[in-house]
Amino acid sequence: MYGHWDANLLVMVATILAVAASVLVHYEGLALLSRGLARWHVSQRRRRVLYGICGVLMLHVAEIWIFGTATWALLQVDNTGSIAGVHPVRLLDAVYMAAATYTTVGFGDLAPVGPIRFIAGTMAVVGFVLIGWSASFTYLEMVRDWREK
Repeated sequence: MYGHWDANLLVMVATILAVAASVLVHYEGLALLSRGLARWHVSQRRRRVLYGICGVLMLHVAEIWIFGTATWALLQVDNTGSIAGVHPVRLLDAVYMAAATYTTVGFGDLAPVGPIRFIAGTMAVVGFVLIGWSASFTYLEMVRDWREK
């Protein structure tokens, strides 16, 4: 597995790019969502909370797709690994594994093998942090909605 340092380097670079893209999407998405929700009238509190939650969920789905696509692309390159439990690996298989990993549910019927374990481990940490960030954002938005008169 570690005899192919070029494959390991590729996995590391792809992981860094996926992390950067996910954090950027999350940051910009929350900023846009916050500005949009602030424009709504006070009488629409329930709707603001609903749209806020839907917006946060859409951000997480986008981030899962970033990691799933990166994982699938890596699997198209020799010596980067495989996903145990499925052959050949299709894009939706990689996205499914990314969703299970990102949400920290963990590996079940699909598990990474080889160097792509690095991106899988990293996406679990990123998912945990970004989900926590979303929880904090949601809390702050709801506090603002409940306190407005």
